[in-house]
Amino acid sequence: MNILFVMYDQLRFDYLSCAGHPYLHTPNFDRVAARGVRFTNAYVQSPICGASRMSFYTGRYASSHGAQWNGFPLRVGEHTLGDHLRKAGMDCWLIGKTHMKVDAEGMTRLGLSPDSIIGARQAECGFDVWVRDDGLWGEGPDGFYDEKRSPYNEYLKSRGYAGENPWADFANAGVENGEKASGWMFDNADKPANIREEDSETPWLTTRTIEFIEQAKAPWCAHVSYIKPHWPYIVPAPYHDMYGQNHVPAAIRADVERENAHPVYAAFMANKIAAAFQQDDVRRKVIPAYMGLIKQCDDQLGRLLDYLEETGRMEDTMIVLTSDHGDYLGDHWLGEKDLFHEPSVKIPMIVYDPRSEADATRGTTCDALVEAIDLAPTFLEAAGGVEAGHILEGRSLSPWLRGETPDWREAVISEYDYSVTPMCASLGVTTKDARLFMVFDGRYKLIHVEGGFRPMLFDLENDPEEFHDLAKADGHEAEIARMYDLLARWGRRMSQRVTRSDADIAAMRGKSARRGILPFLKDGSEVPEELTEAYRGPALQDHVSSEKGGR
Repeated sequence: MNILFVMYDQLRFDYLSCAGHPYLHTPNFDRVAARGVRFTNAYVQSPICGASRMSFYTGRYASSHGAQWNGFPLRVGEHTLGDHLRKAGMDCWLIGKTHMKVDAEGMTRLGLSPDSIIGARQAECGFDVWVRDDGLWGEGPDGFYDEKRSPYNEYLKSRGYAGENPWADFANAGVENGEKASGWMFDNADKPANIREEDSETPWLTTRTIEFIEQAKAPWCAHVSYIKPHWPYIVPAPYHDMYGQNHVPAAIRADVERENAHPVYAAFMANKIAAAFQQDDVRRKVIPAYMGLIKQCDDQLGRLLDYLEETGRMEDTMIVLTSDHGDYLGDHWLGEKDLFHEPSVKIPMIVYDPRSEADATRGTTCDALVEAIDLAPTFLEAAGGVEAGHILEGRSLSPWLRGETPDWREAVISEYDYSVTPMCASLGVTTKDARLFMVFDGRYKLIHVEGGFRPMLFDLENDPEEFHDLAKADGHEAEIARMYDLLARWGRRMSQRVTRSDADIAAMRGKSARRGILPFLKDGSEVPEELTEAYRGPALQDHVSSEKGGR
């Protein structure tokens, strides 16, 4: 079996028609959901691109792999999805974005050349690369945001788009009165991007994906990682005006959230991102563009699904659709992601398993508490690999796909390190203390805040919009204590004993005794005779007696 692991960047869980969006029709996402299982309670392990993706790619929590924010390198030697799958006989390829920063210092220390196979894989998060493009080719006074070559920019140049950075000048900019209308400015979100639709980023990556599949030899896992619907919020015609202001929902926010707000929450509500999305005219322009980007993603997914069906590959290819985090879009007085409200930390996750064992669950939903790190062990099991629970901290979703009801987790965990953000400085928090932890048991959501702050607590059963922070007042001490106990149990997990599996450890017990290491015996009768056989019998020589006789 092959695995098509598709990730969309910053796609909210509720912006799909199969998830109940009232205006956005996504028939191809729905098409996969009708053949598989849609997990309705899936959560990322960090609500920021880089840290979340490193958790997807390692199957480990952010505090385990350590790459807790964008630009934090994934350390050399960390086991990745590619390492696990190749051991099981399956290739693992990247097509698109990873947001991975190479641990160049670690590679130099170990003498790993990026030109070698092992070095290249270390530099690319364990993947072999068909094409990598992280999709943010911003340019400022100090140069480009991403210093690597952009394959997408090179493609645009080959198609006749002028300049050194057509990503910025065409794919993510419109035209107004003959001038560039950059997608960086929200005022331009309602303009069509100045590019032929078939040359825009999402169709380009779909074409690269089909080219890969056409030449690939099974079994393979292809991580197809789209940059959209991530900002800049601008989309080519005809998608730019498919949706209008009448399709923009009221922001999910309330004044009570700002009353006696937790200091960390208040700091995020005061940043420039939040200030922009608190303006209704910004939302009225951005959200239709965001929806247009998703509609284009859905159409390109349809193109990919049609190709798989025409070539017969739907019958032997597992398909997973997901996102690295959501997008606040003005909800809770916030923009972007970062914190732990549902629009940010909850993600879409749809899994189609072509095997007959999954027939009973086709077209169903599953409300189990699922974590992003569950995909790595799911893929390893699908590839026929040996379970690696001493390394992978997620749990295979395969039992749910087969219609079983496995013993499952009590809560999901997410972490956020905001040490490099302006909010850390404004709060006067040390870099070591600028950390947040979420634990959610399906009803109560607790956020622990390092640095001596009080926690936050929400009851999603009675307050699904997460407006009322119950920890502002007394009366919920028992629930807070119970949630802290769940967090403490997670904190005591065995996470770093990755070089020995449980089976290895079981096999090691008593092994040294069978090789003659027998300390702490009184007379030898405490162990089987076979273990002391080498230490019994006539002395081969008597140096003690001869030494005494010579004195």
